[in-house]
Amino acid sequence: MATVIFVDETTSGVRRDAWRLAVAEERLTLRELIRRRVHREVAEHDAGRSGAFHGPVQPTAAERTLNGDHRRPEDRAVDPERQFLDAVEAFGRNGFLVLVGDRQIEDLDAELDLRADTEVCFLKLVPLVGG
Repeated sequence: MATVIFVDETTSGVRRDAWRLAVAEERLTLRELIRRRVHREVAEHDAGRSGAFHGPVQPTAAERTLNGDHRRPEDRAVDPERQFLDAVEAFGRNGFLVLVGDRQIEDLDAELDLRADTEVCFLKLVPLVGG
């Protein structure tokens, strides 16, 4: 069993605390790793174990509206498959880069060798002011 350590950073230097995900396989495609990450984050968000949503992409305006504290838990759901598709689309348009160890992964279907404590960095690209 492998453990993936997810790290979120921005090009402006902001770094979120790392978190771990146990993975039974030793090889996964980047696409599947993103799917598992997004589904876990959505599940934790929907269960109320996390405050703001910190996935690779943010929920839609409609989903954010439903996530108000005055709503019932069943009304707070964020669609994990929609979030996954949005993340894949954002990756395709360079909304974020993925680094595994010191290597940038450019293909969603690239197979990743996962070992104990494999660090996967999601580097969100922040647009320059005025450009």
